[in-house]
Amino acid sequence: MGEALRAAVVRQRMLLRGLLDAPMARLARDCAAVWPQREALEQLLVQWLDHLPSCKYLYALDAQGHQVTANVSARGLLPEHCGRDRSQRPYLAAALAGERFSLSDAYISRNARRPSLTALQRIAATDGTLLGFVGADFDLRELPLTREVYEQPGQWLQMKGDPAIRGGLFNQRRIDSPMDQHIDAVLDLVIELVVAHGVFHGKLHFSSSRATLWFIEDPFRYRILDIEDLTDPGIVLTYPTCTYPDEAVIPQERVAEVFHTLRALRFMDETIYLRAGSLNIFNGMVGLNFSCDGSHYMPWQELLEKKLDFWLGTGDAELDDAG
Repeated sequence: MGEALRAAVVRQRMLLRGLLDAPMARLARDCAAVWPQREALEQLLVQWLDHLPSCKYLYALDAQGHQVTANVSARGLLPEHCGRDRSQRPYLAAALAGERFSLSDAYISRNARRPSLTALQRIAATDGTLLGFVGADFDLRELPLTREVYEQPGQWLQMKGDPAIRGGLFNQRRIDSPMDQHIDAVLDLVIELVVAHGVFHGKLHFSSSRATLWFIEDPFRYRILDIEDLTDPGIVLTYPTCTYPDEAVIPQERVAEVFHTLRALRFMDETIYLRAGSLNIFNGMVGLNFSCDGSHYMPWQELLEKKLDFWLGTGDAELDDAG
């Protein structure tokens, strides 16, 4: 997980903690007043369930982490959970260590097999003696947070590939594919589809001679074009014309430069060469997958700034740069 994504997760947890801290504290005080009467505790939890939006289960535990009530849910009481030993569950560790209020990391629930988290609040007597804990389980799918879609930072990301492929890199050679043999015609067609027919994300698979395309008018389904499609200019008649979007990060006049750079990387060397390359015009990111199975994701400007000798290098730098 990247630093930006980790920061986004931390922000969401802070928001959730702010929603739960105060009501869980009040609930714990109410529980202390009727402790340890199971029926009274369950009635109290039923009353509080609506005050914790999207809470899936509420329950009380003793000081050792054993459940002393049924699970209280929107469907009613689930008495089969009374008596459960939760002491070894990871979400209970902070509470057993003395935390007043703790919010677990996300985990996969045992029964529903869904991403979940648990909030635990210490229940104490008036003299501070630990009585137990009140627990609240949440299904992440149902949480009441208003979450923005995480936006991938526009920075260079390099991923190492399969070590077995990297180890045998110098025993392989590029073999001309049908796409290689018709590369200029293929690029002309793909560029036309991007700038005039609504393709916003296109990936060229040079080695397997196909392209995967996503269209603005139908973004949830991709099209796979084989080499016969890619060498037939008439296929543009099957796709409506579409004005190049103002929201695109890469200017229309630079799109061709990116695809021509992919061409250069494909033919730059017989051992280290591009197997697949992609461009997304909305985030301006280019994806590269090389013969050593290394992958790069980088802004289009950085791609155009690099010379071929950067990708080739010499000696050990060869694998570090391209793969």
